[in-house]
Amino acid sequence: MTNTLPAGALRQPGQPLLTPAQATDDMALLQAWFDLSQARLIELGCGAAPLARKLLETHPGCHIAGLEVDERQHAKNLERPHPRLQFVMAGAQAIPFGDGAFDLALMLKSLHHVPLALLDTALSEAHRVLRPGGHLYVSEPVYAGALNEMIRLFNDEGEVRAAAQAALDRALASGRWVQAGEARFDTPVRYTDFAEFERRMVNVTFAERHIDEAVRGRLQALFDSHLGPDGVRLVRPMHVRLLRAV
Repeated sequence: MTNTLPAGALRQPGQPLLTPAQATDDMALLQAWFDLSQARLIELGCGAAPLARKLLETHPGCHIAGLEVDERQHAKNLERPHPRLQFVMAGAQAIPFGDGAFDLALMLKSLHHVPLALLDTALSEAHRVLRPGGHLYVSEPVYAGALNEMIRLFNDEGEVRAAAQAALDRALASGRWVQAGEARFDTPVRYTDFAEFERRMVNVTFAERHIDEAVRGRLQALFDSHLGPDGVRLVRPMHVRLLRAV
């Protein structure tokens, strides 16, 4: 028996998976769980597609479609083309590809951004565009930790993150999916100063946020409480759920 796998297939028993304690990031998990050498991937809510670009560098036979709803980010993506990366402006609730077109769908910190009323539709669409036995990889931030305490002052995502997990539970209960894997890891984050934090976390292109001076003062005080010689170093706890289409 060889270790050669069909493109996008979950690694079989006897081929060790990362345990939750060993998981360090999405890239490591994907490469441990899958053979991506000839895989067809779609990333739903790709942003600037940093992980997609890394996967393409590592796996020359891999092809990826990146969907994004933010017009400004989509325009920036088109300015950096890649021959095996197709950018499309569309949401997860209406994926403009045919049935069974992909081996693997990725949602990296994006499921909770889908409008609440469209979460079930988005997961149904992901199922439709996956081949039978294809996988949906969902990596979501955990609503906990020091970084979350700062972000919730201006963007409290408690409700939408819980709704994202509930939608995955409903998808599994439907019988159209089975859970094929799960992992947790902490992503290190660093900000040199409060100005960088504001630029990266507050003044983003996909949201219009208006923070008054009182909230900004509380936010900076909380940020400064974590300030060290080289800035603020925190972690973002992540929860990965891997679903297989049946």
